Amino acid sequence: MTRPRIVFMGTPEFAVSSLAALFDIGDVVAVVTQPDKPKGRGQALAISPVKAYALERGVPVLQPQKLRTPPFSEELRKLAPDVAVVTAYGKILPKDLLETPAKGCLNVHASLLPRFRGAAPIQWAIAHGDKETGVAFMVMDEGLDTGPVLAEKRLPIAPDETSATLHDKLSKLGGELLRECLPAYLRGELKPRPQPSEGVVLAPIIEKEEGKLDFTRPAVELERRLRAFTPWPGAFTTLEGKLFKVHRAQVGQGGGAPGTVVSAGPQGLEVACGEGSLVLLEVQPEGKRVMTAGEFLAGRKLAPGSRPFES
Repeated sequence: MTRPRIVFMGTPEFAVSSLAALFDIGDVVAVVTQPDKPKGRGQALAISPVKAYALERGVPVLQPQKLRTPPFSEELRKLAPDVAVVTAYGKILPKDLLETPAKGCLNVHASLLPRFRGAAPIQWAIAHGDKETGVAFMVMDEGLDTGPVLAEKRLPIAPDETSATLHDKLSKLGGELLRECLPAYLRGELKPRPQPSEGVVLAPIIEKEEGKLDFTRPAVELERRLRAFTPWPGAFTTLEGKLFKVHRAQVGQGGGAPGTVVSAGPQGLEVACGEGSLVLLEVQPEGKRVMTAGEFLAGRKLAPGSRPFES
């Protein structure tokens, strides 16, 4: 059998495992990724992880500013792809582009669809307290992650999981899923099944404000959100008017008015929440390094019963 001609579309680190898998399956004739973007203090143009990997493998890289005007499908059609595989590309594909590859456009998505359609499925799975997630392999349509599913792989979410650790696990799982299922799809052996209409949950893009610790919320919810939004945007509050980041925490046993210090010592800084309490274990005061709560409290006394946090 002739090796299939594959176009890959992806941008962040998450997509690299998918791209790597495709080299084992067929001929990657081009990689499409987002345009280079300014990064860091110097605002120098930085290439995406997918572009870096493609250049290492000697594959042509395409970086259209827009997919609709002029129609990018015309450029893609010249490559005569059998299939396009999309993993975290970052843009909705228009109808003409979806119809260009002979066997369509397929997507690797980091959730068990229809739960968590959208830009940030990994973070929201942790924030919602799900016990399990996975990756879905689907046929793309014009909707947001609404196409029929070909296959999926499941993965338990560990109690101490952060979006960073789950990201790496699901990225690897996506590559495995492609190796197992794409050849079967191309042979016509894998049939798509429509997503159920019930159980749809959206996973919108994460805004910086999502990381703000609102102590009127239940402690279990804050602990999950802290892990969900690590490394970005991180969890933070305001301590006496200054930014106060929290890098690690656990649910405590205390209670009281939200934002009240329950206890403060070598074991941690316990703060009352809307339900229960949150024990801050690793913190970072504004302008300082990350430190244990015990180290912070050795130089800064916070009395139980005080309310130094913005609640």
